Amino acid sequence: MTYDRYGSDVLASDWKNAGRKPVPEVEAVRDLVVEDAASGFCGAVTRIEVQTVELEDYFGKKRVFPLGGGFLIDGEPVTLVVPGKAGGGSRARTASGSFAVGDQKARVARASRIFVEGRHDAELVERVWGDDLRVEGVVVEYLEGVDDLDAIVREFAPDRNRRIGVLVDHLVSGSKESRIADKVAGGPFGAHVLVVGHPYIDIWQAVKPARVGLAAWPDIPRSIPWKHGICEALGLPHETQADVAHAWKRILGTVRSYADLEPVLLGRVEQLIDFVTEP
Repeated sequence: MTYDRYGSDVLASDWKNAGRKPVPEVEAVRDLVVEDAASGFCGAVTRIEVQTVELEDYFGKKRVFPLGGGFLIDGEPVTLVVPGKAGGGSRARTASGSFAVGDQKARVARASRIFVEGRHDAELVERVWGDDLRVEGVVVEYLEGVDDLDAIVREFAPDRNRRIGVLVDHLVSGSKESRIADKVAGGPFGAHVLVVGHPYIDIWQAVKPARVGLAAWPDIPRSIPWKHGICEALGLPHETQADVAHAWKRILGTVRSYADLEPVLLGRVEQLIDFVTEP
């Protein structure tokens, strides 16, 4: 017997990829935001062909790239594939980070409800938690503000099996919103209502500013309508309500999953879902 000081043939194995993390395959579904590693172009998927994918960036510029490797999601390399072609080695997740449940039908709506302040709040919750809410049978309704929240709660008359969860903007000490929340909590239905909130002036700020190309959301003087000021900072039209609505669609379009939202909002929404679905 002779001793081989060099061991077996090192070239016989996959030595080039030893220790490397495998690159996952991701389906190029519409609105998925990815970055082309070579050019740095970042945008949402708007069209998928057999061999190409079209991306549209925040400013509406579109570019077409070949499907395959060379893309990044949250800075991590991925391989884009035609929807339905991704490997089945791992369970898919929803935008909220939950495991997807496949072809399960939406549950019949519960009697409990989640109320949010406005349409934009409802659209953001739907974008990230929509799949989870349908599985749980939770309906989200918007209130157009919380000034009448106490009256709405009294009319709804919640009980142990018919609860209300409320997400409030700008819920900070001393604010109008905090006083309304305290009044509801101290009312006759307080045990069956959970009012939570985030510190932001508007739900727009719950989107991480980096998603829209900002280092931080700017401070807007009180003399300027907040959303108009944000549109101006982003270089977007803001003369009409339609302009503001279009700006929100652009911002909402940059949200791919829970990772694009501030953690304080994530915790509050999950808290509400748990509250209204508790047996």
